[in-house]
Amino acid sequence: MTDTLAPIPEDLDNRKTTRLALLIEFWKYFKENKGAVAGMWFFLFICLIAIFADVVAPHTAVEQFRDALLVPPVWQEGGSWKFILGTDPVGRDMLSRLIYGSRYSLFVGCIVVSLALSVGIIVGLISGFVGGILDTLIMRIMDVILSFPAILLALALVAILGPSLVNAMIAIAIVQQPHYVRLTRAAVMGERSKDYVTAARVAGVKTPRLMFNTILPNCLAPLIVQGALSFSTAILDAAALGFLGMGAQPPTPEWGTMLAEAREFILRAWWVVTLPGIAILLTVLAINLMGDGIRDALDPKLRRS
Repeated sequence: MTDTLAPIPEDLDNRKTTRLALLIEFWKYFKENKGAVAGMWFFLFICLIAIFADVVAPHTAVEQFRDALLVPPVWQEGGSWKFILGTDPVGRDMLSRLIYGSRYSLFVGCIVVSLALSVGIIVGLISGFVGGILDTLIMRIMDVILSFPAILLALALVAILGPSLVNAMIAIAIVQQPHYVRLTRAAVMGERSKDYVTAARVAGVKTPRLMFNTILPNCLAPLIVQGALSFSTAILDAAALGFLGMGAQPPTPEWGTMLAEAREFILRAWWVVTLPGIAILLTVLAINLMGDGIRDALDPKLRRS
């Protein structure tokens, strides 16, 4: 008797083909935005730097040397090429601290977006699908959160929880969550009255499956865009809290904390303040450009013919 391979189900094969076609179509429109492509490559570069920081960085982030406030050799002759970007006030290599700092910034962005997105989707789904008094109660709570300035509310939450990077991430996630709740609710309310949802109800699909398997996949496009744009906001907020002393604590090489440590040297050691600021600027700019490209590629109204 000969062995025969089990045939691949046609619906599974069709789904794979459809997903591949959607990815190809997305990339076709995404690559038209040159700024978004440049932002994507820079973001991937930062991700690789963060992953391989132990290999790329010439020194550890907390290693101290005798030479403090060394000027970068590319700026002034006589500088030491051992420290390409100079040293900070306590003799630590600036390049190494910037490389290791990329880990913290990307970690903050990933954790904050994951927390805010997951909780926001669940709450928004319940609010938009159930409606009634529960919907009103949830939305009023979200309105209260949105009525506070974001950084002020984050500061208050960190002051209650205690200054640390973990508490800063929790506070930023709480501040960003209402955006995901409102966006999910609006998308669900637009989808729940459509024919495919009615057909699923008639077929006897249970409520949890109807919410998460039927409606949610059709609401993901705006949430993906919001997540990409919120990633940069999370990095900025974490840097702001670190600068105010309420985020990551020294000697953690977080970019905002590095700025806070260098405030008193702003006039006589420009590189100590400028380099972390440039790192924040370029990373946030790259993520925003990439987010704009994702928005244009996912929204048919914004696609160029």
